[in-house]
Amino acid sequence: MNNIISIIILIIGFTSLTSAQGTAGENAKYEHRYLIDMPAAGIMERGSVGITTELLPFGTLIAKVEAGIFNNISIGLSYGGTNIIGSGKPEWYPFPPGVNLRFRIMDETILLPSLTLGFDTQGKGEYFKDEKRFAIKAPGIFAAVSKNFSMLGYLSLHGAINYSILEDKDGDNFVNIMAGLEKTLGSSFSVLFEYNFAFNDNSTNRFGEGKGYMNFGIRWSIAPGVTAGFDLRDLLENKKWNPTSADRALVLEFVQKIWTLIVSFIIQ
Repeated sequence: MNNIISIIILIIGFTSLTSAQGTAGENAKYEHRYLIDMPAAGIMERGSVGITTELLPFGTLIAKVEAGIFNNISIGLSYGGTNIIGSGKPEWYPFPPGVNLRFRIMDETILLPSLTLGFDTQGKGEYFKDEKRFAIKAPGIFAAVSKNFSMLGYLSLHGAINYSILEDKDGDNFVNIMAGLEKTLGSSFSVLFEYNFAFNDNSTNRFGEGKGYMNFGIRWSIAPGVTAGFDLRDLLENKKWNPTSADRALVLEFVQKIWTLIVSFIIQ
């Protein structure tokens, strides 16, 4: 009997591993919690864990761990720094790590988008100690909506409003708006586009010029629960402290159900 039970568990686990998808393409199994930098209304399913790693300019590395702890509630921690990749001394972000909390208050319907409220303290890029802010400000308190449409695959529209509550020492903090979209390309690919109006980053002499931040990304579900991505940030060359061409970044995301990970470990 024990052998039969073990075989059943192995079959179920193998089936899950071979059929699961990442967050890109028409067959995506998991929801986007973010497009590129803007929060989306996606949330970690209960019993799921996710690990995301981003490689940005100046040797910046950011790692994030998320978990769905209840229905429609997820939590996460993140940390990173600049000059992690390369030579020289790393410049770690200030402690404590970034915190990410999400609560979905409305699921998507035929007429209405999904709605998620959240709090995220993890910014990106360089950290400016005098102004106590990241190059790309953390969302802070946010509300995000997402709506999916069937159109040669799927077209997903996203919107968010946020207030960066912890990064207000630069004298430029205001309620901000972001908008974006995802378009699937076949079963495993998606293209992402987002625009950050940057109302909280447009009135000082050192940072944004008032153009906003336009970003573009590509996502590919390369293996069960694994998604790889390539991003181009600041296509409008809005940032003043490093006015060059668009920033390039790499993303690697892993999402799985906890019990699937356990079964995979047993198989190995």
